[in-house]
Formats: sequence, C-alpha cells, structure tokens
Amino acid sequence: MEIRLNKYIAQSGYCSRRKADELIKQGKVKINGQIVKELGIKINPKRDKVEIEGKILKPQEEKKYYKLYKPRGYLTALGKDKFGRKTLSDLFREINFKENVFPVGRLDYDSEGLLLLTNDGEFAYKLMHPKFKVPKTYIVEVQGRVNAKTFNKMEKGTKLEDVFLKPDSIKIIRKTSNSTIFEITIHSGQKRILRRFFKKFGFPVKRLKRIRVGKINLGNVREGEVVELGRDEIKTLAATNFPDRSPGQYHRRWRA
Repeated sequence: MEIRLNKYIAQSGYCSRRKADELIKQGKVKINGQIVKELGIKINPKRDKVEIEGKILKPQEEKKYYKLYKPRGYLTALGKDKFGRKTLSDLFREINFKENVFPVGRLDYDSEGLLLLTNDGEFAYKLMHPKFKVPKTYIVEVQGRVNAKTFNKMEKGTKLEDVFLKPDSIKIIRKTSNSTIFEITIHSGQKRILRRFFKKFGFPVKRLKRIRVGKINLGNVREGEVVELGRDEIKTLAATNFPDRSPGQYHRRWRA
C-alpha cells in the first residue's frame, strides 16, 4: 500500500508533515538512494527505503507525548544554532531528558511557556495545520498603559504584513504604573505574530508566556521541566491512536 512521502516521514517520528515538505524541497530526502524534491510523491513502505541526511527512517511503534515549560533564551529547534544560541537540544541535556521527540510548533527565543513535544508526526500535523484552528492562550505584558479606545481596536483586530489578526478572545488582567498585562487567545501561528500585533498598536511586548494549547494547560509545570501527557490530555487535542500504558507512566518529570 502506497502512502505520501511526507506522511511516512511524519509516521517515522522524524518531524511533522509540514517540516517534511521543507526537507523534501531542500533536497535532503532520498528514496532508494535517489534525492527527491517532488511534493506529493508516494512510496511503498514495504519496498522503498527512505533516508534523511544519511538516517534511514522506520515507523515508530510507541508514540510519546510531553509538555515542556520552555524558558526564555532557547530556540525552539533541535541541534546546534549557527549563531551559538541555546536550543532545545541544550535544554534537554541540561535536564537529562533523552527521549527522541521534536517540538510541535514553536515559541520565540524570547518567549516562554507551554510547548508540546512528540514523536507522532500525524499528531503534530493536526495541532499545527491552520485548518484545525487549535486555539492557543498567552499571558502578554506590554510596555505602556492601554486605554479603552485602543483596547476596543485590539478586540476588532488589525492587518499585519501577512495576515489579518483578530483575537479569539482578549482581556486586560491588570495594569501597573508602566505596563498592561493581557490574556489573549488566537489560533494563528505565524512567526512572532503577537509581538507584531501589539507593536502595531504602539505597545512593544515585554514578556510573553503561553499557558494553553487547545485544552492542555501549562498548569504547575515548572520552568525548564518536561512532563509526560496523560491519556485524557492527548484525547482533548486530537483523535490519536496510542498504546495502553500504566497510569504511573504519565507522571514522569524531567527538570534541572
């Protein structure tokens, strides 16, 4: 039975389908020793050998799902950064987290909070693709005090360079002498979109923390800590098939 190449790569746990398409276009994927750059190509998993940068891919048998409190000062990427900035690989070494997983989506280098990790590419696809409209909630502190007139404009949304952003919900939690703190929910995933949104109104972001993806809350996870998701949490995000496990396995934690 043939399946699309990007879907096979996702099922192997190497990355999401979207990332797989990027790797294909970059010429980093081979089928039976030959580089392929055609999106939408299909393979026979029983007959064809797929490799990415020398690594032969095999479908993952056990799917794994975690939530991480990503601290500020880490790139949402694996491996080394060419500019010497810390990545998730550095964080995993610091907390002795050795699972073979990748991040679902991203958080900016200067942002913090909830980041989901998995080796399930199909699961990641359902969370990241815009057509599924998975909401994400953030606590955002901006510089300056936002008045009622500007807040009303924020509620209605604004045109950015690449998209019109209207928050699913937005409210002011409190104000300090020189800042305003919001809780805002969106389902858009463009790069640095909330920072660009608030800057458009003249309020640069001082701090940005994601606290929820779908119905998964950051909860009491500590900064720099990884916690394995439980069955009910996974089911709230996507209809995913995963093996039975004992309840105790859902409470493992990794932290410095």
